Amino acid sequence: MTRRVGYALLAGLAAVVVLISAAIFVGFGGSRGPLGNALHEPRPSAAPAASGQWVGTWSAAVASAEPGTQDGYAGMSIRNVVHSSIGGSSARIRLSNLYGTRPLALSHASLALSAGSGSPIAMAGSMRRVTFGGKPSVTIPAGGEILSDPVRLTVPGNADLLVTTYSPTPSGPTTYHPYARQTSYLARGDRTEDATGTAYTEQSPYWRYLTGVDVWSTQVHGAVVAIGDSITDGITSTPGANHRWTDFLAARLRDEEGAPRYGVLNAGISGNRLLTDSNPLFPTNGPSMLSRLDRDALSRAGVKAVVVEIGVNDLLKSPRQMDAQKIVAGMRDVVERAHTRGLRVTGSTVMPFGGHRGYSRRLNEVREQVNRMIRSGTVYDEVVDFDQALRDPAHPQRLLPAYDSGDHLHPSDAGYRAMADAVNVDHLRQAAPAAL
Repeated sequence: MTRRVGYALLAGLAAVVVLISAAIFVGFGGSRGPLGNALHEPRPSAAPAASGQWVGTWSAAVASAEPGTQDGYAGMSIRNVVHSSIGGSSARIRLSNLYGTRPLALSHASLALSAGSGSPIAMAGSMRRVTFGGKPSVTIPAGGEILSDPVRLTVPGNADLLVTTYSPTPSGPTTYHPYARQTSYLARGDRTEDATGTAYTEQSPYWRYLTGVDVWSTQVHGAVVAIGDSITDGITSTPGANHRWTDFLAARLRDEEGAPRYGVLNAGISGNRLLTDSNPLFPTNGPSMLSRLDRDALSRAGVKAVVVEIGVNDLLKSPRQMDAQKIVAGMRDVVERAHTRGLRVTGSTVMPFGGHRGYSRRLNEVREQVNRMIRSGTVYDEVVDFDQALRDPAHPQRLLPAYDSGDHLHPSDAGYRAMADAVNVDHLRQAAPAAL
């Protein structure tokens, strides 16, 4: 009898231990914590007790397959240089083989801080090996993507990061973002953890495979995703200077008193349209915003708000959309889908393009019809009036000369700054209403 009581007591104590252990695991593990992610849940030993969240600090929307890369970059190390918007105590990377037709085998990947502005040299002591499910290698199926394990690295806001991958075998075509406005690098052989950067002799204006960097932070409140076309992509901003309008917005959210502490994620694709996928002759224009919205914006880590800048290419590119009601209906579809995720949408008016080679009075009339509906408050939750902020008061169908890059369509660096200044950052922190 005594022995049975003893056994029962031990069994009860064991059950309590199991319950406590389970509670601890639920409280700190899984995809919510710094030691796990949505694809696999590795749990290294020293789990921090502080609460926090994964938030995107950088992103790029992949646009198409890179021409001439049917075999990918076998035997090459690709060192992508990207710029953080917010900092954190750990990081993880997102890689895509969306446009590949074969599995992408990566045998080695790394993450480091750049030693200088855009330099391929790693800051001393910052080089980290990146793993996937606890392993240094991973194979991404054709059309797939993957999220890495967390890496213990203190990432500052407003800093250049080096994300390097190495593929030992042919694969392709290569999934890429063609208008990075940032120099990245390539090297022969596996130079993934080469901190000196001396092997990286080939420069590149593209980002390959990499679609995002997330950080674990206890300080920031979330992220805002800016989705749009070449104006959001920052195609005419100074290369390497981080002068896209999203970069200027990131600086405001870091520095302004009272601003929400959000990461800023750029989901712009040059040539992108709201309603129509890219023409096969111009594949880098990417899929329509409506078809890529979930992947490039709504599903990003920590997203709290969305800013939409779109519409001019629906007017300029063939087949031209001349029905303002159809353009606005597409914008309302974006808002409705964001609302299902509890996200509020700030939408911009379509900026002027008088003087551009594609300009016509009829197209400008459609643009103004769209803008009137946007300003009426029946399209987006909030409006940022980029048209008003950048147009020439004396010639309102044109950009102000100081804000014009010279092609009469895309802003200059000063114009991009004016766009960021026009955003009411208080609107970004508000919750989405049940219905517009």
